[in-house]
Amino acid sequence: MQHPFPCGRINRRAFLADSGMGFTGLALGAMLHQDGIARADEPTAVPPLTKGGPGGVVGQPHDAPRAKSVIWFFMLGGTSHLESFDPKPALDQYAGKTIDESPYKGAVVDSPFYRKNVRDFAGVPRDLMPTLYPTQVAFRKRGMSGIEVSDWWPHVGGCIDDIAVIRSMWTTDNDHAAQLQFHTGRHIFDGFYPSIGSWVHYGLGSAGNNLPQFVVMGQPPGDCCGGVGTHDGSYLGPEHSGVELALDPAAPLPFGTPGNTVTVEERRSQLDLLERLNQLAGVEYPADAALRARVKAYELAFRMQMSVPEVVRLEDETAETHNLYGLNDPAAGTVARQSLVARRLVERGVRFVQIYHGGGGGGSWDAHSNLKDNHQKMCAQVDRPIAGLLKDLQRRGLLDETLVVWATEFGRTPGSERSNGRDHHPYGFSVWMAGGGLKGGLVHGATDDLGFHAVEHRHYVTDVHATLLHQLGLDPRRLAVPGQKRLDIDYGEPIHEIIG
Repeated sequence: MQHPFPCGRINRRAFLADSGMGFTGLALGAMLHQDGIARADEPTAVPPLTKGGPGGVVGQPHDAPRAKSVIWFFMLGGTSHLESFDPKPALDQYAGKTIDESPYKGAVVDSPFYRKNVRDFAGVPRDLMPTLYPTQVAFRKRGMSGIEVSDWWPHVGGCIDDIAVIRSMWTTDNDHAAQLQFHTGRHIFDGFYPSIGSWVHYGLGSAGNNLPQFVVMGQPPGDCCGGVGTHDGSYLGPEHSGVELALDPAAPLPFGTPGNTVTVEERRSQLDLLERLNQLAGVEYPADAALRARVKAYELAFRMQMSVPEVVRLEDETAETHNLYGLNDPAAGTVARQSLVARRLVERGVRFVQIYHGGGGGGSWDAHSNLKDNHQKMCAQVDRPIAGLLKDLQRRGLLDETLVVWATEFGRTPGSERSNGRDHHPYGFSVWMAGGGLKGGLVHGATDDLGFHAVEHRHYVTDVHATLLHQLGLDPRRLAVPGQKRLDIDYGEPIHEIIG
């Protein structure tokens, strides 16, 4: 390849090669040259999709998988563990007292929060010091397992026997860039690394020919918090990034739509042409992996234009299913549609579906004030749809092969900000996982009596990654890409205690 071509011209050899394939060859050459890879014969930056990266078989995991797909719900802004899945009666008992005045000073004395917000208050009047803030909602035991869940999560609480609650998560970023950290395992100051969905796509490849295998719904985080980096392929390449999906059947993939004036028949004719181009390219340039990959991308784009609208068209679902998810509930309608589309996607073989809730800026769950009103409203938007999804997967026999994750970037502080809210809290918080061969009806790990520190079975965010990769039959260490350094903590460790 002679590049870059001066003034956008294609060299004589490439032109003659394309001419030898006739008009279709010229058309293909023009498209590929426009994309900057015409006659590409140098190796690509990242090895092609194979088992564990280089040297394996596309779409085949390292080990026998328990799960086929992942549905990943992420609450942007930081959901309070203290008002959701980790009840702390001590907060009510000592509400209004400073940490120094409670019996739990020793549990938090070495934390950065304590040093920042308590020790720095030496000599400051007591009424200006942070005080313990009572829980804003009641908890009750749910299901046969008797796990306590807050009254803001009645529907998910009704599914608790299928859920493994992890109450001992921790991370290091005390700001909303923790959203990026939760998805990639790295602090934002480390730069951008592949997201967990991208690793799944890279490790397993495509399970079908007509749909993207890593789908994203909802508003992504703001640029301050990683933006699209939370579903980006980074050095794995853009082909492993999440494909953002809208819920409008008329334009579910606006970036890939040829226009409303193009008929279905014309689209099929275009696809037939691309298939012919691919055949010709395979004969003419059998060793050109980049060219073949780009032609396949064109083909996929056209197939998606045909298949995706059908997936987001929900009229063929029963009224009972609509009610189960809450499609007619004004509060839950958007997440209900996303959740139902997620089920339809995994039914059709999509590997990873990522749903953001509360997007924009730092995230709508960020309750520094008015926590009660904020969380009551936000929970009403997601509780019924997520529970409906779990029940629907269960009754269709899909839950055991679909791993559902509910997560958030951090929890909220036990103390108030001298207001009716809570601050960011990365030292101990809760997430949960269900299906995909995991145990249900159990609690793993614990925070201290105030919900301050994860003290039992502590797990960094990449342990969640390692667990779902394990259930998909992938070994994160064998997914390593030559030339790309990863830290030991990047790989995580499966949470074996919750694996069935």
